[in-house]
Amino acid sequence: MTSTPDAARSPRALFLAALAEGRLAYQFDHGAGRAVFPPQAVGPGGRPSELEWRTSRGEGTVHACTEVQRRDGAFNIALVDLDEGFRMMATVVDAAPGALRIGLRVAARIEPWNDAHRVVFGALA
Repeated sequence: MTSTPDAARSPRALFLAALAEGRLAYQFDHGAGRAVFPPQAVGPGGRPSELEWRTSRGEGTVHACTEVQRRDGAFNIALVDLDEGFRMMATVVDAAPGALRIGLRVAARIEPWNDAHRVVFGALA
């Protein structure tokens, strides 16, 4: 099996490959001067050549959150503003019911999920 050059792989495939390596990757658009997430083929600056892949430190702040109650248990969904300037949706895995709040500082973790990997967050001490 031959490997596909990065230029021929989709932004999503490159993002998932980074997760498999244990890295939270995002793009930075030099033309627009800002972070881009989710990964895109063309950023807000309009020039694909202006997009650069970077690795996030994974720390951020909960922007919004909700807790979902189901018969089989509860889970939460949070929008997290990463320190690098992008926002992503994930779950905060170690938040007790009622403890998740706006402004909570969190750190990303990458964990196996089905056949791939996913990003979850844990509260910072």
